[in-house]
Amino acid sequence: MGKKRIIKKTEEELLAETERIDRAVKKQIETKGVGKIKEGQIFIFSSYNNTIISLTNLKGDVLAWTSAGSIGFKGTKKSTPYAASRVAEVLSQKAISLGVTKVKVFVKGIGAGRESALRALAARGLDIVAIEDVTPIPHNGCRPPKPRRV
Repeated sequence: MGKKRIIKKTEEELLAETERIDRAVKKQIETKGVGKIKEGQIFIFSSYNNTIISLTNLKGDVLAWTSAGSIGFKGTKKSTPYAASRVAEVLSQKAISLGVTKVKVFVKGIGAGRESALRALAARGLDIVAIEDVTPIPHNGCRPPKPRRV
């Protein structure tokens, strides 16, 4: 099998690589229009197990997101209203740092964190223009099973 070779980069190569990555990130931010936007959309997805909140621009490109699990809540604590309010506070800080002030909020799901996330967003200084519930509702359900033959 032989010895494994470890390739070590010099400091100049590492600096060049980090500069290249920084340029790529700046270019990606400019293409998304992060520095220019004032309005955005916030999607709150609240399930029985977690609360996920995403911030997008008006086209739908995700600018920032956070969830109860990514903040540090584990297990059943992720689905609590307190965790949802903490998630909303973190996302509102990200939104304000990106320059977003007006938001439309879309709420989806049936979890416990729906209302508390909305209240936390409103309390943190974001101007909520509209609130819409986009929870999917079954109209006629799925097809019933065939009758049993005995």
